[in-house]
Amino acid sequence: MAKIEKVYDKLKIILEKDNRYVINAYQFVFEALSYTAKYLGKDVDSANEEERHIDGRQLLEGIRKYALDEYGFMTLTVFNIWGIKSDTDFGEIVFNLVENGLMGKTGKDSRDDFKNVYDFHQVFNDDFKFENTFDIKMEWDFAGKVKIK
Repeated sequence: MAKIEKVYDKLKIILEKDNRYVINAYQFVFEALSYTAKYLGKDVDSANEEERHIDGRQLLEGIRKYALDEYGFMTLTVFNIWGIKSDTDFGEIVFNLVENGLMGKTGKDSRDDFKNVYDFHQVFNDDFKFENTFDIKMEWDFAGKVKIK
């Protein structure tokens, strides 16, 4: 059986035990972990734990950055669809992965590392800034039809 099939089989087991989050949320966490490792300059293949380890707060910061890069202003909507309502949900996802052998942890890591790190509404909504300028002009006629110029 290929490695990806083994991962998928373990994810199916997780989803059977805990259906709060959809499989996309788990895939996103793997992607965000890779993004964070690259961002922090970590060597994920190193035998030295210090060179490869990412703690919960670092991962949450990577999740924040990656989510905004991927989903922008729609991040909260995407997370809600996946069942993710707060930073603690990412701790639950990570520890589901740890408990099923799909991620590692140190003796210092805990679910508490993911509690109250940031407020979702603040970082994904209130603080969100569009980086591009949009020069879209719209007009409405009396029938309510929109013309974009």
